Amino acid sequence: MQLAVIGTGYVGLVAGVGFADIGNDVVCVDVDETKIARLKRGEVPIYEPGLDALIETNVKAGRLTFSTDITTAIRAAEVVIIAVGTPPAADGSADLSAVFSVAETIGKNLNGFKVVVTKSTVPVGTADRIEERIRRHTTQPFGVASNPEFLKEGAAIEDFMKPDRVVIGSNNARALEVLRNLYTPLVRKSEDIHEMDARSAELTKYAANAMLATRISFMNDLAVLSEKLGADIERVRKAVGADPRIGPKFLYPGAGFGGSCFPKDISALIQIGQGVGHELEVVRAVESVNKRQKRLLFEKLRRHLDGALEGRTVAVWGLAFKPQTDDIREAPALVMIRELLEAGAKVRAHDPEAMNNVRAVLGDRITYCENMYEALEGADALALLTEWQEYRQPDFERVKRLLRTPTLLDGRNIWDPKALRALGFWYTGIGRP
Repeated sequence: MQLAVIGTGYVGLVAGVGFADIGNDVVCVDVDETKIARLKRGEVPIYEPGLDALIETNVKAGRLTFSTDITTAIRAAEVVIIAVGTPPAADGSADLSAVFSVAETIGKNLNGFKVVVTKSTVPVGTADRIEERIRRHTTQPFGVASNPEFLKEGAAIEDFMKPDRVVIGSNNARALEVLRNLYTPLVRKSEDIHEMDARSAELTKYAANAMLATRISFMNDLAVLSEKLGADIERVRKAVGADPRIGPKFLYPGAGFGGSCFPKDISALIQIGQGVGHELEVVRAVESVNKRQKRLLFEKLRRHLDGALEGRTVAVWGLAFKPQTDDIREAPALVMIRELLEAGAKVRAHDPEAMNNVRAVLGDRITYCENMYEALEGADALALLTEWQEYRQPDFERVKRLLRTPTLLDGRNIWDPKALRALGFWYTGIGRP
């Protein structure tokens, strides 16, 4: 098929490359001329394992191109995918201005039947509003569909190529047929494609993210209780997850969740509920617990030092919101770093991929270290915020020598408390006695 993907952010770029890789002709369009110029030179603006190689392969094969010419891309396409950003507005709702702007442009350039697909995460009812805006400008036939993405940053290519489910929502039978054909090469069996109306598809995305976020916040809340009771949340987590009705995924306590999806979607879902007079009390609690959890490590360190943070130096390992990405949106590390700076402390930070993104936000307010051990030099404590593989088994004797005082704050529970205390460290994790 001929596809136009509007928006070359995380979702649009992965989807465009993925569809090209299974044989479609795809043009990825963006208004950002600098970004498109970089992509044409083979420079990938985000870090996602395997993405750069797939882009190179499909560009060379002639299946993937990049452009700023949205008019030509729309006119040539059978399927137009809207993958622009929907950042949170001041009240927490999703800002749909970019989505509707693209819809208006599509309406002005329809030259035959096309399927218009929203991959951006949008409030329930957005497909109807997109259809309304397109109809203002055309009498051409078209179908609108919601096709939410369920990609995990750091494993997005595999998730796209081997989806556990594909959700397609539309009130247009022809649009459903086109999208079913588009996705058939990616699914193992037809039951993996879930067809429904557009509103149900839009809600499915929010429901899935809210459920996962709920598991994380529940375990984080339980971890705080566990610590107060002298229990070990890691033992509790494993036993609870062994129940097949519950399972072990997304039950890992930590310093809170971040990223481009969970925090934004939780906030938007709360607003969606309020818009129809329903208070989503569980979802609001999930958001509240997460905000508190992001401050937990800072509070632990502040108490340990009797509030004397001014003039201290703290090493931070991990800046991205999770491993295998350079995404720092809503990252717990940023919350802790800002708290430390406000308290008068200095910060020396390391991350394998995200330091440039943090530098763009914080500038020279902290020290960026190219080597993980360099970050420890002269530090009064080490806080681990992201569980990159290289942090899992460091040389702790070397860590102890480099730190001014042997203080460890394990925000992801990846280290052995007993072994570290035996080495002479003051250690604290999340929900561990």
